[in-house]
Amino acid sequence: MKILITGCGGFVAPYVIEALRNAFGSSVVILGTHHRAVRCPGVDEVRLVDVNDAAAVSKTVSDFHPDHFIHLAAVSQIPTAAADANAAWRTNVLGTLNCARAVLDFAGDASFIFASSGHVYGDSHERRTEESPVAPINEYGATKAAADIALGALATRGLRVIRMRSFNHTGPRQSEMFVVPSFAAQIARIEQGQPPVIHVGDLEAERDFLDVRDVADAYARTVLKAKDIPAGTVLNVCSGQPVKIRTMLDGLVALSHKPIAIEIDPARLRKLDLSISYGNPTRCRQMLDWKPQYTLQRTLSDVLEFQRSAVSFLQPGQGIAEAQ
Repeated sequence: MKILITGCGGFVAPYVIEALRNAFGSSVVILGTHHRAVRCPGVDEVRLVDVNDAAAVSKTVSDFHPDHFIHLAAVSQIPTAAADANAAWRTNVLGTLNCARAVLDFAGDASFIFASSGHVYGDSHERRTEESPVAPINEYGATKAAADIALGALATRGLRVIRMRSFNHTGPRQSEMFVVPSFAAQIARIEQGQPPVIHVGDLEAERDFLDVRDVADAYARTVLKAKDIPAGTVLNVCSGQPVKIRTMLDGLVALSHKPIAIEIDPARLRKLDLSISYGNPTRCRQMLDWKPQYTLQRTLSDVLEFQRSAVSFLQPGQGIAEAQ
């Protein structure tokens, strides 16, 4: 079995690759692609391919002829998508269509597993099901919704697409641009001697958090069951329980070795962010025989331990990104 994964240098891909290896071992051949040269442990080959280059994508699919295509490549950060909307629309929509059309043209029997997002629903004061209306409120959610809808239309042309609407997920190695690792990195630096104050944004917002390892397990199970999942299917990958950002912060602070003060930073308050977002995971659990295995406490502990390890290697004043 051959699997092609785009965005193999991103946050989620290494966990997906690990989950696939755990499920299939050496019986699967994995090709990873990324827009720049990266290391990607667990794959058999990495190719330098930008999803915005339709010819390069088509050649890669034609050469490799995958049985499954997992599309993870995206502009995935809300501030980044807002700052360069054209790039977000180009990559998240047109890049996705480049991949989908290449699969239709050169690997028509392959499943196309798309990393959509719970952000397509916008604010969800009720648990969103897969039939809930799509109503994004920011650039990132809008680009994901557009790609999601376009892929649904391509299912009528034979694309064996499965749309994974994953809600918030976090874990070790996630960028500090995301809320949980941002808190954890600040705690790790405080433990190393920085002033004992964490700068935060909106702590009252509520999110449906999963551990990235549980999300990766859902992808691996989708590969396993792809032949039995109807084309165009949407799956909410989520816990079904909203959690306040304040709860996540309190959990991390409780793990700190030092007392810490909390300070609101106006620069971290995003006008286009969601106030509440959570989904209904029933269909995903039933179709994939899946359920989360990681508790929030375990996830928070693992994220903080990763940030402690990362900070311990830094020079004073150096950021993690500068050391990578």
